[in-house]
Amino acid sequence: MAKAKVQYTCTECGHTVAKWVGRCPSCGAWSTMEEGAVTRAAGSGPAANIGLTLPTTRAVPITKIDPHSTRALPVGIGELDRVLGGGIVPGSVILLAGEPGVGKSTLLLEVVHRWATTGRGKSLYVTGEESAGQVRLRAERTGALDDRLYLAAESDLGTVLGHVEQISPTLMVVDSVQTLSASGVDGVHGGVTQVRAITATLTSLAKASGIAVILVGHVTKDGAVAGPRSLEHLVDVVLSFEGDKHSTLRMVRGIKNRFGASDEVGCFEQRESGIVEVTDPSGLFLHHRDQAAAGTAVTVGLDGKRPMLGELQALVTPTPLPAPRRAVSGLDGARVAMILAVLARHGGIENLPQKDVYAATVGGMKITEPGADLALALAVASAAVEKALRPNTVVLGEVGLAGEVRRVTGLERRLAEAARLGFTHAIVPPSPDGQKLKVDGIHIGEAATVGDALRLGSLTEGKRGR
Repeated sequence: MAKAKVQYTCTECGHTVAKWVGRCPSCGAWSTMEEGAVTRAAGSGPAANIGLTLPTTRAVPITKIDPHSTRALPVGIGELDRVLGGGIVPGSVILLAGEPGVGKSTLLLEVVHRWATTGRGKSLYVTGEESAGQVRLRAERTGALDDRLYLAAESDLGTVLGHVEQISPTLMVVDSVQTLSASGVDGVHGGVTQVRAITATLTSLAKASGIAVILVGHVTKDGAVAGPRSLEHLVDVVLSFEGDKHSTLRMVRGIKNRFGASDEVGCFEQRESGIVEVTDPSGLFLHHRDQAAAGTAVTVGLDGKRPMLGELQALVTPTPLPAPRRAVSGLDGARVAMILAVLARHGGIENLPQKDVYAATVGGMKITEPGADLALALAVASAAVEKALRPNTVVLGEVGLAGEVRRVTGLERRLAEAARLGFTHAIVPPSPDGQKLKVDGIHIGEAATVGDALRLGSLTEGKRGR
């Protein structure tokens, strides 16, 4: 006879334990363990009730597998194809996660429209969050109307599978996976058990029929993909759609990709006419002016494999308060505080701890990598001595607590991007092998310490801040 046992499953990560605990031992969440029953057959071992099953298809040598069966088909949106590794692979399952209102539905509506109009076959857009009329209005606004694009407002998984049987699409978008429900599956609507079962069913459908499936997922307050962690393991590609509500810039970042690199980034811009790809985003993060201004420095960030120029600005002012203010926007506050301490100790910037310091990026760009340390240091020093850096100068390097400047990854690629955009001078760390770095069109100055960088930027002389 089968013995019924009770187990407890975490609603956040799906971890299972035999006894109830207040805190999940896997993800650390509190009060997330739900009781469930599991039936196991009695026997001498764990495989006592497993019988022999003849496979439906024979195993073949790996050399006999057709490599063209997983060839990516371009969507027609260059930035998205870049992140996907060339396009969408038939039979693949893609998970796109992002905050509400960032533009996921608008982007995917353009994807199914491009897919249908380029002769890839019919495309099906399933929405569980909006009515069919709302999606039609958005399609009219963005110009995504076509007879080969089918729309279904459904929230039942069985009905969605019926639509697939009738239409036979080659691409299906489900917006979103948390809004679907599967009859016969335990768990609350949108819960861990339901989402896992729905994703597993759609994955099996994609692999068996060759239909590419794109799932829209929600994110938590921390920006992680909502639902069990096993959801990310079931799909082939995981993309994160990021954007600031105060900026029109949107970034599609690859987190997992079984068909290509997982560190690619695609840039888009949110407009009234829809989501528009930005093939050269460096110009969005630079403030173009006729003359150089004090308190600014340009660096080149490396987001995945993509170099993007960004401008850092700093303002240093006297304060009557006993505790000077430190305001940061688009930067890591802890690294800004560290750079200020290094400048005061090793850079010779007078009275910096007694002044208000404001540091920010231009255009809503977020820079958290250490490669922008030296640019931030020169921007603050430039504001403190009220003297601008040489025009068309880019600054790269990581700053240590001892005042040393360390080399950053992808330095040649960063400098090549700066030279392409017209920068003629660069301040970088010295090469570890002693050979001077050379890039066509740009004069490179090497700085081993923060003091050397200040001298190369002509910031050791000039008017001191009052």
